[in-house]
Amino acid sequence: MKKNHKYIFVIGGVMSGVGKGIASSSIGKILQAKGFKVNPIKVDPYLNVDAGTMNPTEHGEVFVLDSGLETDQDMGNYERFLEMDLKDDDYMTSGMIYRHVIEKERNLGYKGKTVEAIPHITEEIVSRWKKSAEHHNSDVTLVEIGGTIGDYQNILFIEAARNLKIKYPDDVAFIIVTYLPIPGSLGEMKTRPTQNAVRQLNSYGVQPDIIIARGTEPLDAKRKEKIAISCAINPENVISAPDIESIYDVPINFERDKISSVILKVLHMKGRVHNGDLDEWKTFVKKRAKAKKQLKIAVVGKYFDTGEYTLSDAYVSVIEAVKFSSYWKDTRSQLTWVNSKEYEKNPKKIEELREFDGIIVPGGFGESGIEGVIKTIEFVRKNKIPFLGLCYGMQLAVVEYSRNVLGWKKAHTAEINPKASRLVIDIMPEQKENLKNGNYGATMRLGAYPAVLKKGSVAFEAYQTGKISERHRHRYEVNPEYVPDIEKAGLIFSGKSPSGKLMEIAELPKDVHPFFLGTQFHPELKARPLHPHPLFTAFVSACLKKQSS
Repeated sequence: MKKNHKYIFVIGGVMSGVGKGIASSSIGKILQAKGFKVNPIKVDPYLNVDAGTMNPTEHGEVFVLDSGLETDQDMGNYERFLEMDLKDDDYMTSGMIYRHVIEKERNLGYKGKTVEAIPHITEEIVSRWKKSAEHHNSDVTLVEIGGTIGDYQNILFIEAARNLKIKYPDDVAFIIVTYLPIPGSLGEMKTRPTQNAVRQLNSYGVQPDIIIARGTEPLDAKRKEKIAISCAINPENVISAPDIESIYDVPINFERDKISSVILKVLHMKGRVHNGDLDEWKTFVKKRAKAKKQLKIAVVGKYFDTGEYTLSDAYVSVIEAVKFSSYWKDTRSQLTWVNSKEYEKNPKKIEELREFDGIIVPGGFGESGIEGVIKTIEFVRKNKIPFLGLCYGMQLAVVEYSRNVLGWKKAHTAEINPKASRLVIDIMPEQKENLKNGNYGATMRLGAYPAVLKKGSVAFEAYQTGKISERHRHRYEVNPEYVPDIEKAGLIFSGKSPSGKLMEIAELPKDVHPFFLGTQFHPELKARPLHPHPLFTAFVSACLKKQSS
């Protein structure tokens, strides 16, 4: 461990969903602005080895790193807030830890010793935290421990953090993010749930240094004092975190309570000479606040009958990518979730899409609602409504074009109908071999892959470069057998793998359609508040142009 390296552990109290990820991201942003190099780590206590097999409508979006590791959506928050690409060492689950320790034991890595949760699991956890810090050569490591105080699953991670605190008392800080409810019948903010959460944390041998008090209203001095007395901390170490309009206001809001000064004091750190002190971030926040124009964008897909609350988690990166590009164009985008199944039941209903300034078809899997998505793509192509297709959205755009322009009525994707006469979307031959052998993981294209862009294309104009790298998460590809005929019919594959074998971007030229573009990759995963993704910005620009025409 680097001398005087600092660790901050963020733990949740009272209830789940209290905002630990946003709090951790915001603290990291503030410390960056103070001149410190930060690396975040997300700890998920579930036994899944990664997030790839988890249902996004239950757990939230699967966020893919450059390496291809499938992670929790909080990793996306870290990357967006901290403007950095994270590594495999920055994410861990109980499943990862246990698998590694068991494999090591099977290979006699412990030389015949009895292997137990303590110390072997906790030692493996700490070694991974240290490894992540070394890889980033950071000053401060921020560790968000998933779950809530009282969950059985996260006890070993808290125990590992406690052990670090014992060894390095001046270099480790604990922050608990709690919730202060205001019962409707009482109309008064209650501190007792926070007091109980802190006492439960105390029962693990951990005393929080800072309490972040979430609630619908700001915390008053009286309640700060009450929490401080009952939880044995200074009143200035109780940070008020009321509900606000945007998560991107959180770093600024935290600094109103001088959280950076509190953290530096707790960790015995000296302030550094720095430039700007959140100036760029404040500019972005002001852009969002001042944006007056409104765009209406429909997101058409097949999972949208599960409720909007769920969707906001399942497609969080898409939502944020649209926001970033919109704000920098001095506008806001109102997203409307449209269930593609409705267009299968009632084809005339598709006319409602004329009301929108643009249409997005995001990623997805499976058969349900697919014909409605294909009808949507046909409608927006013929009516020249700006269209952005992401992964499955691009694949279905190729299916639609093959059916309705080339006349291949039975064109399809192997994912839905592997016996179709024209599989314009298929699994590559080498991937089929893996499937036969039951090696399903090897059939997914995961992580960052390079692509070469065609000069003069919409994509090239957006990126302003001919070489890009983007993140993937899919199994099916455009079948190269049909590419020459499809391109001859007018659909341009403007982005291809360096070998020319894999199609990465499909588009129509601007003289045919104002903006019709689909990507095999997920551009939303690399969108940042201060650096919006060029394809989303190009899409938003096209939507604004349509609105003003």
